[in-house]
Amino acid sequence: MTSIEVLITCEPDLVPTRGNPGDAGYDLRTAEDAVIPARSRHTINTGVAIALPAGYVALVHPRSGLAAKHGITVLNAPGTVDAGYRGQILITLVNHSDEDFKIVKGDRVAQMLVQKFELARFLQVTELPGSQRGTAGFGSTGVK
Repeated sequence: MTSIEVLITCEPDLVPTRGNPGDAGYDLRTAEDAVIPARSRHTINTGVAIALPAGYVALVHPRSGLAAKHGITVLNAPGTVDAGYRGQILITLVNHSDEDFKIVKGDRVAQMLVQKFELARFLQVTELPGSQRGTAGFGSTGVK
């Protein structure tokens, strides 16, 4: 297993943790009490700021239980935390349900995955090579 060092500032109770040893995501908690009104959105402060090494990104994903049970999800999923960003990680949650959703400081509200990435070098061409799919768009492979 390769490990990387990620510098972090936050209260001890807000350090991202994994629920199980094999989990990819680190749970992010809220640093504040809040209410997300029904059919609305609210930006939550996690109290966490990180410094990733060059070549890495943190991606903020919804927690499946909040989505399935309460209709709460990350609005711009996945949210991107670049290696050069040093501010606190904020999460815009959206409430798709018809009921207000209360969040208490320390609640797990999202999960963060730290991933290595490759840089692309774009080459301008006049035509793209063919492929089996071609330009067929949404739904082109059907549902069965």
